[in-house]
Amino acid sequence: MYLQPTNPSADIQRLIEDGYEVEIRNGHLVLHAVPYVTATKIVRRGMLVSTLHLVGDRTCVPDTHVIMFAGEFPCDRHGSPLSKIENCNGTQDLGDGLVIHHHFSSKPLSGQYADYYEKMTTYAAILSNEAVAIEPDASARTFRVMETASDSGPFRFTDTASSRAGISALAHKLAHEIVGIVGLGGTGSYVADLVVKTHVPEVHFFDGDVFGQHNAFRAPGAPTLDVLKTRPLKVEYFKDLYDSMRRGIHAHGIYLDQSNIEILRNLTFVFLCMDAGPAKQYIIEALEGFGIPYIDAGMGLDLVDGRLTGSLRTTLSQPERREAARARIPVSGAGHNDLYSRNIQVAELNSLLADLAVIKWKKYRDFYADLEDELTSVFNIDGNQLLNEDAA
Repeated sequence: MYLQPTNPSADIQRLIEDGYEVEIRNGHLVLHAVPYVTATKIVRRGMLVSTLHLVGDRTCVPDTHVIMFAGEFPCDRHGSPLSKIENCNGTQDLGDGLVIHHHFSSKPLSGQYADYYEKMTTYAAILSNEAVAIEPDASARTFRVMETASDSGPFRFTDTASSRAGISALAHKLAHEIVGIVGLGGTGSYVADLVVKTHVPEVHFFDGDVFGQHNAFRAPGAPTLDVLKTRPLKVEYFKDLYDSMRRGIHAHGIYLDQSNIEILRNLTFVFLCMDAGPAKQYIIEALEGFGIPYIDAGMGLDLVDGRLTGSLRTTLSQPERREAARARIPVSGAGHNDLYSRNIQVAELNSLLADLAVIKWKKYRDFYADLEDELTSVFNIDGNQLLNEDAA
């Protein structure tokens, strides 16, 4: 049973009304049950798949004339390949069970298709016209009754960025993760900005502090003066900021301690973006006891001769390699000589540190290739060097 899109644009609605089996899945427009001819002159059914160019929930002019196909390479009624539309071949997993085998190219005289109705029906006709010569009743217009899609997934609108980039299958590698971000200061807020734009179903924010005026200068977005005057909790401010984009954000306006640490138990990954101290040590011990992998992000800056110098550090702690990570993470003695505990912070360095932390998380979850499998990376500002430590 295929899911029909809710509240479709006019071109997609026209496809549905004309009896085509239409589905929007994982940022793609899918036309099911398209008849085509195989090399052995047998009529079979395949799927035409197009990337979607959307603004909000409305379709725009298709951004490419190329289309994808799931099935054998189509032939004419005599069993000869339709080589005129051949673009490239090869199996590709688009995610969410959507697998294609070929790309076709049939560019209209105008240079681009006017809408998705024209694009999908043009390709459907190219394939089915040959099938009709063998089976006169063959048609992609099946008028099959389909279930209407309900809201699903974390986003309030379709993720077309992943589908356009061809990385939807990779994006869904994160679709079973439940992520916690402890500390929504400069670095933690940028980590949040990146994580909420992934397919993670749940993101949990932990911070008991308010969002003050100084936070506005090292955090994503641009709060209004009226918002700053209300002194919202950081977790509530960022939840409200991203609520229009996605579901599954949970704001916990608390400082973690022995009385509430159990709230972390069901998370699958945690970013620690907090200063060293007894609370951090207790949280780390709890995460390790729960068997939860985490990344600790630290920044240490000094003002020397009127210029800033220092380094940014990310350390991954995973259940099978705890000891090496522990040696790199400061958990106590947040004194003047502790490089990663000093309070100088700058927005672009907070952002860069968050980027490094999120990239390492995605490496750990097989989104990115990871040749060295290092636990700790240190970026030295003055030399523009990124050094890996504790490689496997």
